[in-house]
Amino acid sequence: MTTLICIVDDEEELVKNLKIEIQELRPEWEIHTFSDGLKALQKIMHGQVSLVLTDIAMPDMDGYELFWRVKDYDAKIPVIMMTGFGYDPNHVLVRAKVDGLKDVIFKPFDVEKLVALMDRKLSEREAQ
Repeated sequence: MTTLICIVDDEEELVKNLKIEIQELRPEWEIHTFSDGLKALQKIMHGQVSLVLTDIAMPDMDGYELFWRVKDYDAKIPVIMMTGFGYDPNHVLVRAKVDGLKDVIFKPFDVEKLVALMDRKLSEREAQ
């Protein structure tokens, strides 16, 4: 089965570069990039998405809404969120963690560590 990754961020240059960097480490992965959450959600709901990597702050549908919609659609799809925000105990991130968000990475991040996290989340999904 193909490993299909969705990367969602309104910073198109970041998405393009991240796809290149991840594919250098995991050329066998099929990576689809989206600049808005709604288009990503449409792809996710067509099935076969293995993992979603999304930014939190986006104009049309933020990462939290995308997270909750993905989990409503298929709770087994791992979602990793990226953010440039520092930790704020009153941030919506706290509520999202209560609702089941387990993985947040802070920009800038090490792509090798990100891919290791993605590998772990994909393995956990397969074990379910």
